[in-house]
Amino acid sequence: MKTNEVLQKDVQNAIKWEPLLNAAEIGVIVKDGIVTLTGSVDSYAKKIEAETVTKHVAGVKAIVEKIELKFADDCAKKDDNEIAIDVLNAIKWNWEIPKDKIKVKVENGWITLDGELAWNFQKEAAKNLIKNLTSVIGVTNNITIKAESYDQIEKIKVENALRLNWSTEMQNIEVTVSGTNVTLSGTVNSMYQKTEAGRIVWKTPGVWSVDNDLEVEYENSLID
Repeated sequence: MKTNEVLQKDVQNAIKWEPLLNAAEIGVIVKDGIVTLTGSVDSYAKKIEAETVTKHVAGVKAIVEKIELKFADDCAKKDDNEIAIDVLNAIKWNWEIPKDKIKVKVENGWITLDGELAWNFQKEAAKNLIKNLTSVIGVTNNITIKAESYDQIEKIKVENALRLNWSTEMQNIEVTVSGTNVTLSGTVNSMYQKTEAGRIVWKTPGVWSVDNDLEVEYENSLID
């Protein structure tokens, strides 16, 4: 049986293993598979990395993120206009993203992305390129997906894609297709598997939206 104490130690060790992160800056609290991350870091990239690392730890069912951003040098902090220029330049030089499809808004260091793209990987690329920019507080990704028109999304192809991936092949996943929407239901063993299942489905031609309703049920229950 994996206790809350053991899961806490596992998350702490995973954070410690990442070169980008300083384990002393991040606190970890665990209760029944829910992990709360606290503390402060000096970049948005570190904040996102802490969340990503935690998702990969077996036994984590949910994350409550309370990490604060405290920049090392407030004098060097960029204003919204400078951040907007950095974002536009980053998009300009990224080959995956259509340059004229995304609108950028910056308010007090928080970036909002709007627009319409054909593929979800383009939407994710737009968000990911921002995380390493200086002075960024957070990102709201409002980009919508409007894929090329296909006669029908083939459910069997979605199911086969999930079976072929090592992280989802043995999971209890039910696929439902309705028009351009795919819904995933059932159970997986980790947050990583849930995220990975959604990522795989988004690669399906014709998908405009994905409802990822998978529940995380770790195979070993947590005890105090």
